[in-house]
Amino acid sequence: MTSQQRRHVHVACAIIERDGLVLSALRSASMNLPLKWEFPGGKIEPGEGREECLRRELVEEMGVRIEVGRPLTPATHSYPTFDVTLYPFVCSIVSGDITLHEHSAIEWLTPARMLELEWADADVPVILEYQQSVQPGA
Repeated sequence: MTSQQRRHVHVACAIIERDGLVLSALRSASMNLPLKWEFPGGKIEPGEGREECLRRELVEEMGVRIEVGRPLTPATHSYPTFDVTLYPFVCSIVSGDITLHEHSAIEWLTPARMLELEWADADVPVILEYQQSVQPGA
């Protein structure tokens, strides 16, 4: 497959904080990259802004409204069949209770424990930057 044929997906993702914990979501067995942990979010639609995408996706995936906060550095990863660029934002839930529509489970973890889960590879550099931002020198 040439680089022109290779699919590149642009995804906004939410690092949702609550009481010193961070939300992790487990991809369902029927999703691409099954049973890997990730930050919730989704593909940015044509003409859609990153923050707008996050707000839409969190309502669709989890039934919650979020406040989008500071961005972290975008991270690009090459999987065997596609490339993905994640656009992470630190967020908080402003209304609603989490109801899982796509994921099979969630975990609230301290930043220090986040890498104990089996994450989608694209999320790992985002986790490392986030950990450094909340625990300098860690």
